[in-house]
Amino acid sequence: MKVFRRLLLFAKPLHHFLPEYIIYTFFGIIFGMLNFTMLIPLLDTIFQTKEKAHVYPAAAPEFSITHLTDFLTGTFEYYYGRISHNGEQQLLALGFVCAVIVAASILANISRYLAIRVMGRLRMKILESMRNQVFARLSHQSLDFYHKRQKGQILSTLTNDAQEVENSVVNSIQVFLRDPFIIIGYFVVLFLISTKLTLFTIIFFPLSGMLIGYISKQLKNKSRYSQEMLGKILNVSEETVSGVRIIQGFTAETFMQHKLADINRMFSKISRSMFNQREAASPISEVLGIGVVVILVMYGGNLVLSGQGGSLTAAAFITYLALYSQILQPAKNISNAITTMQRGLVAAERIYEVLDAPITVTEKPNAETIKTFEQSIAYDNMSFSYNDETHVLKNINLNIEKGKMIALVGRSGAGKSTMVDLLPRFYDVTTGSIKIDGKDVRDLKMNDLRQLMGIVSQEAILFNETVFNNIAFGQPDANKDAVIQAAKIANAHEFIKDLENGYDTNIGDRGLKLSGGQRQRLTIARAVFKNPPILILDEATSALDTESEKLVQEALNNLMKNRTSIVIAHRLSTIQHADEIIVMEKGEIMERGKHEELLQRNGIYKKLVEMQEFK
Repeated sequence: MKVFRRLLLFAKPLHHFLPEYIIYTFFGIIFGMLNFTMLIPLLDTIFQTKEKAHVYPAAAPEFSITHLTDFLTGTFEYYYGRISHNGEQQLLALGFVCAVIVAASILANISRYLAIRVMGRLRMKILESMRNQVFARLSHQSLDFYHKRQKGQILSTLTNDAQEVENSVVNSIQVFLRDPFIIIGYFVVLFLISTKLTLFTIIFFPLSGMLIGYISKQLKNKSRYSQEMLGKILNVSEETVSGVRIIQGFTAETFMQHKLADINRMFSKISRSMFNQREAASPISEVLGIGVVVILVMYGGNLVLSGQGGSLTAAAFITYLALYSQILQPAKNISNAITTMQRGLVAAERIYEVLDAPITVTEKPNAETIKTFEQSIAYDNMSFSYNDETHVLKNINLNIEKGKMIALVGRSGAGKSTMVDLLPRFYDVTTGSIKIDGKDVRDLKMNDLRQLMGIVSQEAILFNETVFNNIAFGQPDANKDAVIQAAKIANAHEFIKDLENGYDTNIGDRGLKLSGGQRQRLTIARAVFKNPPILILDEATSALDTESEKLVQEALNNLMKNRTSIVIAHRLSTIQHADEIIVMEKGEIMERGKHEELLQRNGIYKKLVEMQEFK
C-alpha cells in the first residue's frame, strides 16, 4: 500500500481523476449486476412459479439495499405482468426482458469504458510525473552520486524500471481501484439472496489468498535480482557501444560477447523462473474457483432440494450461481495483479532509491546573489576527501586575483581536476573554504555561481544536436551572429561552414561525426559564447593535433585576456605564460611561481619538464 500511495502522489491533484472514476465504476457495477438480478423475476415469471404482479410497488419509507432490490424486482414483475397478461403475448414479454438486459449491458459497458479512459489519464499522469521527477533529481545530484553507481544502472532506472512500473504496478492500480468494489457489490447481492450460502463460500477465499501470497513473496525476491541483471546488461551494452573502437582495436569482441552472454544467461534463468511462478497463479486461482463453484452447486442444490434454504428457490439459486460466477473473474484479476506487480514493486523501489537519495551539494535557503566577479578567488586552508577517506586535497591555500591566469600542473592523480571541480561546487569542501570576492561559495546561489564560469574539459562532451545548439547550449533563442562570432574566436567557423548543413548540421551522438580536434574546438566555442568572467580549462588542448592546437591556443590567449583563468596544463605551450604555476603532488601544493623561476629551482617542475610531461 505504501508504494501505491506514493505512486498516486505523482497524479496530484487526485480530484481530477478519482471522483470521476468512482462514479463511472459505481454505475458500471450497478448496471452489470442488474442483468443478473433480473434473472430471478424472469425465471419465476416464465416458469410461473409466482403470480404476476399487477400492483405497482410502493416506495420504501427509508433507503436500504434490501428495499432497493425489492423495489426493482417489484417494478420489473409489474411491467412484465402487464405485458404478459395472457399467453399470446409471451414473445412480446420476452422482447421486453431482452430489451432491459441489452439496455443494462450497454450502460454498463459505457460506464466501464469511461472509467478506463479516466484510468488511462491517471496512468499517463503518474508516468509523466515520475519520469520528470527522476530526471530532475538526477540533474541536480552531485558528481559523488554518479561515482557510486554504474551508468547502466542509472539508465535502467530511468527507462526499464519506469516502463516496468507502467506494465505492472500502474495497471494493477486499476484492478485494485475497481475489482474489490465489484466483488463487494456482488457479495452484497449474494447475501441478500442467501446469507447461509454466502457465508459457506467465503470460507474458501483465505486458502486462495495464502497460495497467491506465497507466490508473490517468491516473485518479489527474484524480481530485485532480475532488475539488477537487466541494469548490468544495459551497462555492458553502453560500454560496448561507447568503446567499440577500442574493443575492435584490441580484438576483444569475443570477450565482450561472453561477458554479456554470462549476464544474459543469469537474467534469462531468473526470468524463466519468475514467468513460471507468475503464470501459475492464474490456473491455481481458476482451479480453486471452479472447485468452489462445484462445491457450491452441491451444497446449494441440497439446500434447495431439501427445502432447508429458506427463501432460496430454484430460480434464486440459478441466479446466485450466475452472480457468483461474476466474482471469479475480478478475483482472478486481483490474484494476477498481485503476482504481476511484484516485479513492478521492485522497479518502483529502485526508482525511489534515486528519488530519496540525498543531494549532498545543496543551496542554502538564504543563499546570497552574485552577478559579477570583482576581486579574487581564495582557497582558504581547504581540504577535501571522498566519504571521509584519505584526503585528496590537503591544506590548499591559494589566492587567484581577477584577470590572472593560474596553471595547475602535476602528475596524474595529484588532485588538479578535483581542485577546479570544487570551485563551481560539483563537490563541497571537507574542511576550510573557497571564497569568491570574500564570500564562501557555499553561501551563494548555485545558479549565480556557475553562471560566472565557463568550463572546457579534457573530454569533449557534446550532445546529439546541431552545431548551433551545442555552441549555444541551454539557450535555444540565442543570436546566430553571436554563435558565429564565438566559433570564429575558437577557430571553428571554417570547418563548420564546410559541413553539410553548416551550423544546422547534427553532429551525432557525442559529436562522433566530427574529428577530435573539431569536437574540442566546439566545446571551446561553447565557453566563448557564454562569455564568463572565470574560465576553467581542464587540459582543453589535449585532444588537438599540432595545427589545431596552434589555432585554438591563439584563440584561448585572446579569450583569456582580462579574464581570470584556471588552466590544468597538458602541454608546456599552454602554461609557460601563466601568471603563476601551481605544482601539485599527492593533493598538496609543492611549488609555485612563474615558468622561469620554477625551472631555476631544479625541483619537481623541472623534473616534469625534463621527463616530457609537457610537450
